[in-house]
Amino acid sequence: MRDEKNKHFLDTPIEYLKGVGPKRAELLRAELDIGCFGDLLMFYPFRYIDRSRFYTIREVQNDMPYVQIRGRISDVCLHGKYRTTRMTATLSDHTGKMELVWFRGFKWLKDQFKPGVEYIVFGKPVFFGNRYNIAHPEVEAVSQEVISQSAGLQPVYNSTEKLKSKGLDSRGIAKLLRTLFPRAKGHIHETLPAHILEPLKLLPREETMLHVHFPADAMMMKKARARLKFEELFYLQLNLLRHRLLRIEKTSGHIFPAIGDLFNGFYHDRLSFELTAAQKRVLKEIRNDTLSGKQMNRLLQGDVGSGKTVVAVMSMLMAIDNGFQASLMAPTEILAFQHFESVSNMLNGLGISVGLLTGSTRPAERRKMLEDLEEGHLHILIGTHALIEDVVQFNRLGMVVIDEQHRFGVAQRARLWSKSTVPPHVLVMTATPIPRTLAMTLYGDLDVSVIDELPPGRKPIKTFHQFDRHRLKVFGFMRKQIKEGRQIYVVYPLIQESEKLDLKDLTDGYESICREFPLPEYAVSIVHGKMKPADKDFEMQRFVKGQTQIMVATTVIEVGIDVPNASVMVIESAERFGLSQLHQLRGRVGRGADQSYCILMSKDDLSADARKRMEVMASTNDGFRIAETDLQLRGPGDIQGTQQSGILDLKIADLTQDERILKFAREQAKSLLGDDPGIEKQENKVIRKQLHTLYRDRLFWSRIS
Repeated sequence: MRDEKNKHFLDTPIEYLKGVGPKRAELLRAELDIGCFGDLLMFYPFRYIDRSRFYTIREVQNDMPYVQIRGRISDVCLHGKYRTTRMTATLSDHTGKMELVWFRGFKWLKDQFKPGVEYIVFGKPVFFGNRYNIAHPEVEAVSQEVISQSAGLQPVYNSTEKLKSKGLDSRGIAKLLRTLFPRAKGHIHETLPAHILEPLKLLPREETMLHVHFPADAMMMKKARARLKFEELFYLQLNLLRHRLLRIEKTSGHIFPAIGDLFNGFYHDRLSFELTAAQKRVLKEIRNDTLSGKQMNRLLQGDVGSGKTVVAVMSMLMAIDNGFQASLMAPTEILAFQHFESVSNMLNGLGISVGLLTGSTRPAERRKMLEDLEEGHLHILIGTHALIEDVVQFNRLGMVVIDEQHRFGVAQRARLWSKSTVPPHVLVMTATPIPRTLAMTLYGDLDVSVIDELPPGRKPIKTFHQFDRHRLKVFGFMRKQIKEGRQIYVVYPLIQESEKLDLKDLTDGYESICREFPLPEYAVSIVHGKMKPADKDFEMQRFVKGQTQIMVATTVIEVGIDVPNASVMVIESAERFGLSQLHQLRGRVGRGADQSYCILMSKDDLSADARKRMEVMASTNDGFRIAETDLQLRGPGDIQGTQQSGILDLKIADLTQDERILKFAREQAKSLLGDDPGIEKQENKVIRKQLHTLYRDRLFWSRIS
């Protein structure tokens, strides 16, 4: 009965909380996804302000983040007209005076301040016009209730302009929570069992919720946040790991008993270079998976140019040696074609039939290819989303390789995975290194392989950051490289001019490059996503064959073009790109034996984040270090498309700061599953119930990654 009571109370629509009502409730749902009492309780502060101390005006310093002052307010005046109107007032205490100023929202304030009344003023002090002032301060008349509520650590909540216009700024949200807590007492049920709470000395959940919103002191705030972070990451890892267990136990996989003539012939006779130790290690891991009788579901991480394609080809040869077919799915036609070319060249003369299926494949060619595939005459099918169409039927699919997997929706990957009665082995590859914390969270149920070394002889790419004012110097460097026989990429972020963004337009850039590098001495290609496939291919082939020295392009060349002679990558408006995309673009050069260069062009006035990105790119070629910095700068939601997945809907844990807690939570989840794989013991009843509550509405797709 109590569980039903708890459920009923926490599911109460938010409009039934005093101070909300229908209009505010509609806004809370739309802006913050707060629809019921439980949602409000789990809308945590993102920081706290220490308001335990009052300052005098004489103590105010310019470097203080905020101050709290008791004093009287006088001389309230309006200045200016229409949009330039502002309101000022004078705050006085026994040590001096300072100015308060409002630039908006002051109409209702003008007559609120009463002479002789003492107020508590809170805000950020700024030294301006030879005196201190506070813009848009919080102001409340002194009372015992206000003093008690203003004391200690005050929660700060995210809000929006729409909510603020309805009085639901951070203080307004805190007020709603103060209204809710007395009613919520006795309704906040425990979500962790005693055998976890007690050894770890974690606070009970009801006490946790109180102290995360209204902490008694800094120690209680830290304890409450630690408990909630652990719990959030514990359940996330537990869900990932239990599905991994289920997959291993329930999902049979094809066994590849033989390492046959194709694999051995390719390895001993066809490879013109020695595999790196990392490539050999990964191939051994894949080999063990294909002998286990369980379906392989492995993530292969490797930096640009680390040799993932060779590993993928040799994995597909394992399947073909054992009488199975293989497929490789890529996110774009360009990349699919690049894979088709490289795989066909690698396997030429081995008697292996390789097909390419994309949206551009001609109908007659498509029909013949699909017949051969279904009859088993086609060994490897490479393609784009076209591979998941219902008409594509394999005879005996044993190995699926998915490149740049994060670009595919989970439902799309599922359709490819389900084209075999017995699930094929799955190898998903990414050239975008994933930080450890993100990999543990996104792919916690997968086996992860890392190629963490580049082939010998590769020279590190030298990266430089140049401002627009140095353009002539860059042009001179480009001429010198072309004179030495090299080729150059020039990449722009947009195809058409944008009025909102101060970016170099591709067309203008192309014309500018053509003026600086005129015919007949120079030839320039242009490629972008809006071109017809045939035109795009024509321009690319000119560059690949060395008929043009410069390729002006959008990020369409981020993946899929491998021109060893191209040794310079110039990225225009580099400040508009994320770190991982900059790293991917840089990886288009450095494919040959010559020294390669990446030049990041940017405007002079850069934000702190943009400057940091330029510095990181210029200082390292290490994709994993770049990925860690990207995670810190952007947060996990924007990386790898994780916001769409719903997996990283974290309310309080922070993957950039909580790696230690994440590792500990994962160990605790492993330990629990080791003791109770089905989570069936009575002592784990609370855990089973909470797992169902958290994940009942989510399809779990990771096993088909």
